[in-house]
Amino acid sequence: MTGTGDLGRRLIHCRERLGLTREQVAERAAMSAGYLRYLEENPDTPDTGALYRLADALQTTVHELLGGGLDRPPGHGPAMANPTMEVLDPEECLRLISPGGIGRVAFSGSHGPTVLPVNYKLHHGVIVFRTSSGGPMDQDLRSGLEGVDIKIAFEVDKIDEANREGWSVLVQGAAHHVTQDEMEEVADSGVTPWAGGERRLYIRIVPQQIAGRRIHGM
Repeated sequence: MTGTGDLGRRLIHCRERLGLTREQVAERAAMSAGYLRYLEENPDTPDTGALYRLADALQTTVHELLGGGLDRPPGHGPAMANPTMEVLDPEECLRLISPGGIGRVAFSGSHGPTVLPVNYKLHHGVIVFRTSSGGPMDQDLRSGLEGVDIKIAFEVDKIDEANREGWSVLVQGAAHHVTQDEMEEVADSGVTPWAGGERRLYIRIVPQQIAGRRIHGM
């Protein structure tokens, strides 16, 4: 098979996502832990049988392990026969988003309704992300009145395509531009934007309303 992409990186990502050790995955895939380590650390591709066993062990597909579908939005395929919807309480919502990652900021921008992805951290109960000074989330999230912040929405979700289930959390609160005097409150949050560049403006959201839902596929 060609066009594998970074197979080793995807193996590590899937294994860590499931909380499995290399030995546990190797046992499930009927291979030695040493060979799995080799695949994780070297640009090589195993035979088709080994790939299918690894995909089963990691609860994914060979297509995904080889980097397929990167430009495809998640959520393809029909729902399970009898899906159920669970309403999540605020405590469970905060637990789900506490690891940080990618969230979406929704606000009324200068060109209309706007939704933008950001890397975020949940830091001492407050959502923190970084953006560029003068960018849309700098200018459009300022009210122009001292001490008055604009209320926005912040959404995080997780989709398990294999099991046709997932969850989403919606947080609403005021977007506060962190000043230099307040920088100590967020400087150790550890949030790093994937987009890179000069993104030194910190914005924090103190949750005011929190809601979430989970879809169970079976």
